[in-house]
Amino acid sequence: MTDLNKQDVYPSMKISNDRGSEKIEPVKLGQRLKEIRKSFGLTLEEASKKTGLARSTLSKIENEQISPTFQAMQKLTNGLQIDLPQLFAPPKQVSATGRRDITRNNEGKAHPTSTYEHELLATQLTNKKMMPFKSRIRARDFADYSDWIRHAGDEFLLVLSGEITFFSEFYEPVTLNEGDSVYYDANMGHMLISSSEEDALILWVTAS
Repeated sequence: MTDLNKQDVYPSMKISNDRGSEKIEPVKLGQRLKEIRKSFGLTLEEASKKTGLARSTLSKIENEQISPTFQAMQKLTNGLQIDLPQLFAPPKQVSATGRRDITRNNEGKAHPTSTYEHELLATQLTNKKMMPFKSRIRARDFADYSDWIRHAGDEFLLVLSGEITFFSEFYEPVTLNEGDSVYYDANMGHMLISSSEEDALILWVTAS
């Protein structure tokens, strides 16, 4: 389990097509945060009010002068109403062909939040068209969320174990059990809770 008080670094790697050599490229979290903020049409001051982080702190994060603590990332995701994996989605670029990334069971990057316990998969590849991750659903009530979650792209969800209730902005809540799945437009407000005795485990795939 990841230490919640530990400042994490999230490396990512892409395979160079230059004679099969490997080039390590860390995901630029600050650049990604700036892209997300601007996509919402927010100034640094407005983002500061939403997240509870000082304007100067946000500016330093965006300019890669400091790395955010886990608590800071929680404030970012809660304040901007985004999922944590969105902060690590690399920018769209032309990627090399013939790539693969194997993630062994329970060896993904663990990133718990107040409502989900994420395990990011395939973290060694950048410029992915999809962001796969497993999540254990801690949320038990609609009120556990301050607002709808919405972001660009499409999303696919498969229940691996347990039972969830899937809420979406334009549809009635629906119960999904082990083996059930849902594909939806992530621009539509959505959220989910565990409705089984044990926390449900799901596979999520986000594509932008």
